[in-house]
Amino acid sequence: MKKILVIRFSSIGDIVLTTPVLRCLKTQVKDIEIHYLTKNNFKTILESNPNISKIHTITENIHEVIADLKKENFDFVVDLHHNLRTLQVKRKLGKPSASFNKLNIQKWLFVNLKINILPHIHIVNRYLETVKHFGVVNDGKGLDYFISKEDEVDINTLPVTHRAGYIGFVIGAAHITKQLPTEKIISICKKINQPIVLLGGQEDEAKGNEIAIAVGDQVFNACNLYTINQSASLVKQAHKIITHDTGLMHIASAFQKQIISVWGNTVPEFGMFPYEGLRDKSGQLTKKTNARSATDSGIKNNVIVEVKNLSCRPCSKIGYDKCPRGHFKCMYDIPEEQIVSAIIS
Repeated sequence: MKKILVIRFSSIGDIVLTTPVLRCLKTQVKDIEIHYLTKNNFKTILESNPNISKIHTITENIHEVIADLKKENFDFVVDLHHNLRTLQVKRKLGKPSASFNKLNIQKWLFVNLKINILPHIHIVNRYLETVKHFGVVNDGKGLDYFISKEDEVDINTLPVTHRAGYIGFVIGAAHITKQLPTEKIISICKKINQPIVLLGGQEDEAKGNEIAIAVGDQVFNACNLYTINQSASLVKQAHKIITHDTGLMHIASAFQKQIISVWGNTVPEFGMFPYEGLRDKSGQLTKKTNARSATDSGIKNNVIVEVKNLSCRPCSKIGYDKCPRGHFKCMYDIPEEQIVSAIIS
């Protein structure tokens, strides 16, 4: 029995993007046991994953868990976070390991000098590179997200106006520069003129209330009403999803939803656009799965909305609390009609 430790501390989207590694290891390597190390507040998004035998968590630092990890006597460590903290884990365990390439130099050049030499490859494929020596190949099945029966949301508990179906609109993101301004979200919702469920966390609740008041009963603000797994259930049951570059976007990809993703200061070229796996338009695996290029995956059923040829974009590989230049053109100039037409078509 091979015992493997996979490490990814955060965040929601990044962890969801590691699920093909877990599945491919489990299904393609004989006699393997997979453990996962993450932060405690992200444990719930992995608990129902059948490919994981045991989850280890930390709250503050790795010293909370090192003793228990040593007892497991792992054969190999798969580092999908690759930072100082994971380096400490690998040194403490003293086991063979592989780390994924974060392409920090290439991203720095793109952000600071606008020189784009990033490879045309999704981060999922870079994650899979860490386990290729096990004979693992991309099975083309996309991302996984498993929801327990207890976390499945009954659509009949939603307002009557939304029980026959709705559009999911993820209004938040980790940084302000990755979010549409509230007034543009209100305008888009009014133009769509369909039942819409706003999705987000506690930090998005007030913004959601403002949008719901401005638009009316067509909008149901679900922000901060549901756990992350329950929100995932609402994503799963939505007709289509409008979303920023955030964790629920990748959860929507796991459920093969049609996604209209809106990009501000970050860009799809960083390799974290919606990933569907290597499938044709009918959802069937292509016959040439292993020969398909990474750029073929993730865009067939999705619409990417962004302001191209903006000289200041990307301004960060992560994001800011406000536009560094003050104009926020990457979001204010987003073509609303492109989002609306993708929904109503």
